[in-house]
Amino acid sequence: MSTESPLVAPMTGTERRDIGGVRVDIGHAGPGRIRRLIYPPGFRWSTHVKPTVGTDLCMHAHVGFLAQGRIGIRFPDGCTRDYTAPAFVVIEPGHDGWIEGSEPAVLVEFDFEGDTASRFGLPASHRHG
Repeated sequence: MSTESPLVAPMTGTERRDIGGVRVDIGHAGPGRIRRLIYPPGFRWSTHVKPTVGTDLCMHAHVGFLAQGRIGIRFPDGCTRDYTAPAFVVIEPGHDGWIEGSEPAVLVEFDFEGDTASRFGLPASHRHG
């Protein structure tokens, strides 16, 4: 009997990607996707993904449920957010992010690829309301 948590257990019937050390399992739902992202301890977007994508900040919007772990976010204006599971997560494009602590963070995310921000009615970048 496996003692691996179902939050990080292998999934069947999904598309699997590894991006900068992040394991991404993707399922499709109509025009959208449901993604499980498993971020390892020590992960930082600007260190592990920035060299691959070539932008200064993560330009993807994130909308979902943090099921495990802790995530820190920083925007260029100095605004920060900290999420500790269990938590709903809404992050506008244009941020750096990292994992806090020694356990992987598991984020279940709902997205529309490049249209996530607009489909959820989020601004194209962080701003104070």
